[in-house]
Amino acid sequence: MQKLSRAFTVLALSLFFVLVFVVAGFGEQNLSTDEVEIREYQGEKLGSVSDFRENSIRGVQKVDPATYRLVVDGLVAKPLSFSLEELRSFPRKKKLVTLFCVEGWQVKALWEGIPLSALFEKVGVLPEANTVIFYAVDGYTTSLPLDYILERDIIIADKINGITLPPAQGFPFQLVAESKWGYKWIRWLERIELSDNANYRGYWESKGYSNSGDLNRPMFEQ
Repeated sequence: MQKLSRAFTVLALSLFFVLVFVVAGFGEQNLSTDEVEIREYQGEKLGSVSDFRENSIRGVQKVDPATYRLVVDGLVAKPLSFSLEELRSFPRKKKLVTLFCVEGWQVKALWEGIPLSALFEKVGVLPEANTVIFYAVDGYTTSLPLDYILERDIIIADKINGITLPPAQGFPFQLVAESKWGYKWIRWLERIELSDNANYRGYWESKGYSNSGDLNRPMFEQ
């Protein structure tokens, strides 16, 4: 009888800890269990989130959606920070774009998120700004010309192939830097700075990678 009681106790504790981990995981990543990744869009086959290779500088970051803030500051009339709830009210856009990594792999995906122009409209970009510097939770940085961002209507994505961006792909936001090498596609975005420093060098750019990041140019500075 004591053995049976002990077995039930162990089983109950095991179920309790499984439930705790499951609930904690959902709260941390803010992912929905009923989301299904699409593999085709407008007649084109898509890659999968499982096709991406992990190559971040400090491993996959886990961002708490309850405390997350996206800061937009620098050369702006009104610096602001936004919660995820506030960001849900912004206009949204979908883009079919392929990410090309300097390691030799690529993934075509359907990205959905917020046009940076909508954020810029809120803060009021000052005339002297010519560069946008992006900062990630893990300390990674990169930059892009302001003109390129506006002309291409570049977005920060919180969805990929119809599902919430997983932590490995940069939850809550990844920059969709179309026509640029993958090191410009910053993940776990937490700050966007408007700047007049056109020569700013980000993490990999400061180590010799091309500052433009253009796919049709050498990936290293000449």
